[in-house]
Formats: sequence, structure tokens, C-alpha cells
Amino acid sequence: MIRPRLTLALATSQLVAWGVGYYAIGVFGPRIVAEEGWSRAEIHAGFSLALVAMGLVSPAIGARVDRVGGRAVMTGGFLLLALGLGLAALARRPVEWWVIWPLIGVALRMTLYDACFAALVRVDPAAAARAIAAVTLAGGLASTVFWALGDRLAEAFGWRVAMAVFAAIAAVAAVLPLALPAAPSRHAPPPATDGAPTPLPPIGHPRDIRLFAALIVATSVLASALAAHMIPLLVGLGLTLPVAVAAARGVGQSVARAVDVLYGRRLPPLDLALLAAALLPATLAAAPFAGVSTLAALAFSFGGGAGNGLMTIARGVAPLVLFDPKRYGAITGRIAAPAFWTSAAAPFVVALALDRGGAGLALAVLAVPAVAAFTAAFALRTSKRARS
Repeated sequence: MIRPRLTLALATSQLVAWGVGYYAIGVFGPRIVAEEGWSRAEIHAGFSLALVAMGLVSPAIGARVDRVGGRAVMTGGFLLLALGLGLAALARRPVEWWVIWPLIGVALRMTLYDACFAALVRVDPAAAARAIAAVTLAGGLASTVFWALGDRLAEAFGWRVAMAVFAAIAAVAAVLPLALPAAPSRHAPPPATDGAPTPLPPIGHPRDIRLFAALIVATSVLASALAAHMIPLLVGLGLTLPVAVAAARGVGQSVARAVDVLYGRRLPPLDLALLAAALLPATLAAAPFAGVSTLAALAFSFGGGAGNGLMTIARGVAPLVLFDPKRYGAITGRIAAPAFWTSAAAPFVVALALDRGGAGLALAVLAVPAVAAFTAAFALRTSKRARS
């Protein structure tokens, strides 16, 4: 059973981890450029290194949660995140910045959704789906809360003090995963008694694994690219109020997750994944008309956010019907690794497209992962139903 207190604690942990860790460069980057004279590329290279590190450690961390649960992993992750952010606040040269961000990347892999989802599944697979949806609802508010807080702190005291405050918040948040049970879950594989490795259950159908991996990679690429270039893309399309329209993406994400929390029990996980994946190319198709139609611009922003918000939930709950829950962390950890690596490259590729061919070429590039995501989701649902 997953108690409301545990769900609330982990939801708060995601609000903090995403806010002070994943979104930190988004709020402090421009001020670092202004105060330190570093280039934008030098600053964002640190975040790319963090994503690469997340991919490298993802399989090991997922398997670790399967073995010992999320309490120790996530608590240690928040303490490591506090250390990394504190060191980043002291960096005086880009090379020091680059060395620190892989450490932050490891911490993020230990604290963000993938680790949190695996921890919930280990407590109770049957109740995990609703808890996962509730946790993502809080996580979706992270940029809204911490971009505002970080901006005010940086304006008053400078980015270094503001990042140090974020480090302190991460350290305090280390108490939140302590709500997870310390004892091994009854759903976990029993420990071996003769020194031999415990036999592992089947991981699931190989075709399902490949299709689900393709879905995760495609949606991660699209989300990463739009997170970095949504506003420049809207400017290139001719919008006069790009920031306001871009903000609708976050609203769509939160609204879609709230609807799923209230009514999502009626929709099977693979149907949810297909709905989310269908929204991605459908709303992207409205983008070319954003410069002449406010409705098209909002459809692109709000609808794309809704698709991304639902996909985050589908990413957490679909493995419950595809794979053995006892190996949830290990399987999703392996699948997430290439998603982190491709996500690290996506902003650069789209930036190149914007520079070379403008918004039109960038949209053509973004259409590739959007269509790939829908194709993978449709094939996955069809494949699973054919064997049912």
C-alpha cells in the first residue's frame, strides 16, 4: 500500500529535484553570461555533460533501487545534489564548471522521476500507477516555482548565492525520501541464502522492450529540444509575444496531468501512451501557422505540453503492463540510458537547424522524433494486444 503521506513526500521531492537541479541552468544561465563573461555554449555544455553522466549510471541506479529500494538511493542523491550545486556556485572557470556537472548528473539520476517511479513500484506495484501520476503533477510545477525563486534570489544577491541557496534546499530535501520504507518490500525478490545470485524473473517480450525504448528515446529528444528552443522557435515563426505563448506549454502539461490524476484510471497505460504520442505530431502540425494565428500558436504550445505531460505518466506506468515489476528499475534504467544521451545532443541539432534554415527546417527536424514516437506507441499497443 502506498500511503498519501508517502506520495506527498515524493511529490515534494520531485518539485525540489527538478526545480533546484534540472532547471537551475535555465534560470541562472543568462546571469552567469552577464556576470562571468562565459559563453552560453560553455554554460550549457555543463548540462550536456550531466545528461551524459545520467545515461552512464542509469542502468546501475535502476538496478540498485530494485535491490535496496529508493530510500537510500534518493536520500544519497539529494545530498550529492546539494554538494554539486554548492561546488558549482564556487566555480571560477568553465573547466571547473564542466567537471562539476557530471556529479550533478549522477545526483539527478538518483532523485528524478526514473528513480522515484522505481521506488514506488518496489513498495506496491498495484498502487504505483496512481501515485506516479500524482508525483508528476507536482514535478510539473517545478520550473514555475523555482525559476521565480531563483530569479529573485539572483537579482538580489547574485547567481552564486542563489545557487548556494538551491544547494541548501536540496540538502533539506534529503529528508523527504525517508518516508519510503527502510525494510525490503514484500514485492522485492527474496535474497539468496546460499551465496548464489537470486534468479531474476523474465524481463518481458523483446519486441516490447525495443518499441518502448524507441518511444522513450523519441519523446525525450523532442522534449529536450523544445525545452531549449521553444521561445527562439516561436520568434522564428513570427510571434510577437513568444514568452507568453511558450508559457502555455507548462500549463498544458500540468492540466493534462491533473486530468489524468482525476480520470485516468479508465485509460489503460498503453492507450495513454498512444494518446500522448498522437498529440505530439498533431500539435506540431499547427506550428507553421503560429505566426498568423494565435489559436494555432496556442495549440502548438498548450497541446504539445499536454502530450509531454501525459507521456511522462505513461513512461512511468506502461512498464507495469510490459515487464515484471520486480525488475522495473533495472529495465527502465537500461532503456533510459540512450534517452539521456540523445537528449544531450538534441538542443545542439535543433540550434543548428534554426541557424541554417530557420524555423521551417527546425520544425522538419522536430517532426522526425514526433512521428517516430507515435509510430512506436502504435506498434507497441498493437503488438501487446496481439499477444493478449
